[in-house]
Amino acid sequence: MILNIRQIQHYMYCPRRFGLLEVNKDWAENVFVIKANIIHENVHSAKHKYHGSSKIELSSVAVYNDDLELYGNTDCIEFVKSADGVYIDGLQGRYGVNIIEYKPSRPRDNTVSQADAIQVYAQKLCADYIWKCKSSGYIYYSDVRKRIMLPFDEEAEEYSRLLDKLMGEMREIIQTGIIPDRKRGQKCSGCSIQELCIPQKKKYSVRSIINEEDR
Repeated sequence: MILNIRQIQHYMYCPRRFGLLEVNKDWAENVFVIKANIIHENVHSAKHKYHGSSKIELSSVAVYNDDLELYGNTDCIEFVKSADGVYIDGLQGRYGVNIIEYKPSRPRDNTVSQADAIQVYAQKLCADYIWKCKSSGYIYYSDVRKRIMLPFDEEAEEYSRLLDKLMGEMREIIQTGIIPDRKRGQKCSGCSIQELCIPQKKKYSVRSIINEEDR
């Protein structure tokens, strides 16, 4: 079963949210979704395409990995000229490959979100599959205008195990059609489909009951 990379973050944020999106096809937007969309639209605009003598930067690049049955789009890929790099179709010389994912804000504790990191790692595996390279992954935080390199070389086994586990669980939900229950302690205040997931019950009202009976 083929999965889209963007589904991974939905699942990591909340398995129930993932189930509602993929099984029920539910969707809604809130301010957090809209803000992220604006940032990604700016990244994918022509203004973010760059072609220099030592670096080529492309936005919204489609990537895939047939072995993992995984595909998606990267925010940005840099091809940087390097003697130790690989040949890229259509380009002259050798290049190193950098994947850059844009996020609105850096976590308050200055750590990298595991969900963000695994998203970039999935993109990396697709890029490595296409260009037979060993790409690097970065997250660029718009609020602080800073790029953080992810430790894929040192923690590749850990990321691979986690990605395999997540994709297995995601495929099981899609295949069975069973939407997971809400996790205890799940933070739902920022979720765009909160009202679809947990409909708010109307307060008991005698007036409303009388009005309904009079109709």
